[in-house]
Amino acid sequence: MLCIPSTDEEHPVTQTSESVTWLTQEAYNKLKEELEHLTGPARTEIAAKIAAAREEGDLRENGGYHAAKEEQGKQELRVRQLTQLLENAKVGEAPASADGAVAPGMVVTIAFDGDEDDTMTFLLASREYASSDIETYSPQSPLGTGVIGHKVGEDAEYELPNGKKASVRILKAEPYSG
Repeated sequence: MLCIPSTDEEHPVTQTSESVTWLTQEAYNKLKEELEHLTGPARTEIAAKIAAAREEGDLRENGGYHAAKEEQGKQELRVRQLTQLLENAKVGEAPASADGAVAPGMVVTIAFDGDEDDTMTFLLASREYASSDIETYSPQSPLGTGVIGHKVGEDAEYELPNGKKASVRILKAEPYSG
């Protein structure tokens, strides 16, 4: 198992395998920092919002109170997600070099149905750090599972949401560099 390198501190890359999530040190630090904020200052802030809204009167018709409680629920869900992710995280070393096989943490260019004019390039990584710079597909997505392990020049097949099969040719697979 490999940890995926990233020189882009804003978008570190992760690789998930079953219950273990491999993280770069940057990704681990960023997620840990977010968790500390959510369980500290952010919790205090949302509690103050709820208290202030509660003082406004009838809770059944108090939009501010309900909005604050909804925000609190979303925040606590994120706390649980981060806690679970970090509990199962392993910080690893970057891969030494690419062998041409598609793996999480790689930028992959594919051609649909072998048509060299109909191509797409994407980052195969956790959607947790998807960015606007490059489209990101999860290794657990149908396309992700279909292309993992295939080498440049090989054809891969994956299942579409409607149950039909689609094929792509791997044109390029390079480690993500940020």
